[in-house]
Amino acid sequence: MPGVVVPGIHTLLTIAGFACVGLAACYGVLTTIAVLVWRARRPAMHPRVMPPVTLLKPLCGAEPGLYAHLRSFCVQDYSEFQIVFGVRDPADAALAVVSRLQAEFPRLPIDVAVNPQLHGSNYKISNLINMVALARHDVLAIADSDTSVGADYLRSVTGPLLERQVGLVTCLYCDVPTAGIWSRLGAMYINEWYMPSVQLAWLFGHERYASGQTLCLRRQTLESIGGFEAMRDHLADDYRLGELICAQGMRIVLSPTEVLAEHHEPDFESLTRHELRWMRTIRALRPRSFCLLFLSFTLPLAGVGLALAASGHALSPAVWTLFDIALAARLVPHFAHRAGGIRRRLADLWLVPVRDGLLGWFWLQSFFGSKVTWRGGEFDVDANGIMHRSP
Repeated sequence: MPGVVVPGIHTLLTIAGFACVGLAACYGVLTTIAVLVWRARRPAMHPRVMPPVTLLKPLCGAEPGLYAHLRSFCVQDYSEFQIVFGVRDPADAALAVVSRLQAEFPRLPIDVAVNPQLHGSNYKISNLINMVALARHDVLAIADSDTSVGADYLRSVTGPLLERQVGLVTCLYCDVPTAGIWSRLGAMYINEWYMPSVQLAWLFGHERYASGQTLCLRRQTLESIGGFEAMRDHLADDYRLGELICAQGMRIVLSPTEVLAEHHEPDFESLTRHELRWMRTIRALRPRSFCLLFLSFTLPLAGVGLALAASGHALSPAVWTLFDIALAARLVPHFAHRAGGIRRRLADLWLVPVRDGLLGWFWLQSFFGSKVTWRGGEFDVDANGIMHRSP
C-alpha cells in the first residue's frame, strides 16, 4: 500500500536481537535481586521447647559421603527426636552405615525398616510407606540421603509448624559436587539456575515450592491428604505433596536454613539422564509455561540476541550495554553460593558457558519424548506427572 513502510529483514533482526538481549538482562537483574534479598534474610527465632520429631530417611545404596550425611542428623541440638532409616533390600550396603551410627549413638532412638514391598511406581515413596509405621512422634521430617545439615536444622524446620495454618516446611539447598567435571556441571545446574529461579518465584510471592531435601509436616496433615499413598505413582512426589497440602488451605513455608546436598555424576550419560528427567518433570507439571523456560537461560538468550542484532545492523552501544548487564547478572549466582567458602570461587568460571549451553540443549531434548530413567528403571511420565513403567 502507498505510504506504508515495511521494515526490512535487517531491521526486524535488529529488533528481535535487542529484545532477546533486553529480556536476558531483565531476567538476570531480577534474579540478582532475588538472590541478594534471600541472603539478607534473618533466621526466625523459635521457642526452646519444641515438639518431638521423627526423622524419616529413605536409603538406597552406599552413596558417596553417606556416613557424614547421616551423622549430621544424629547430632541435632534438639531435645527429643527419633530417626527411622528405611531400605527395600536386606543386603543394601547402606545398612552397614546405619549400624555404625547405632553403635556410635546408643542413646539416640534409631529404628530401621527393611521391607521389599512395593507400593506404586515411586520407590522412594514406597520406602516411606513402609517406614512411617515405625514413627513414634506426630511431627515428621523427611530428608534425602545425600543431605547434610547443621545442628540447628530441626529447630529451623519444625518451628514454623507451631503456626497451625502452616502445613509444610521445606528448604533450599546447595549442591556440593564430588570430584569430576560432570559432577561440577550437575551442581551448577542446581546452584546457578534452579535455586535462583526458586528464589525469584519466592520474591514474587510464590509459596508452592517443595523440595525432597526437606519436607517437614504434622502426621495429621499427611493423613488428611491420604498419606504417602497419594504420591506413590508421582515422579515429582515433593511437588505433589505441596500441591495437596495447599489444596487443604494450608501454607508452605520456606525455611531460611539452607542444607547441603552431595552431587555425584560419574559420566556424561549420568548427567544426561538426571537433567532430562528434571526437565521432563518440569514440562509435565508446567506444560504451558515450559515453552517459555528459555527466557531464564540468561547467557544463551543474550548470545542469540547478540547474533541476531549483529546480522541485522552494526551492534549499537545499547545492545552491548544490555549484554554486559546480562553477563554480570549471570555471574552473581555463580559466585553467591561460593561466598561461604564451600567452593573455590574461580574453580568453575570457565564452565559457565558450557553449563548454560547444556541447559538449553537438555531443554530442547525434553520436548522429544516423555521417558525418564530413575533408580535404574525406565518410566513414561504422563500429563499428570504419573509414572508408568516402560515395557
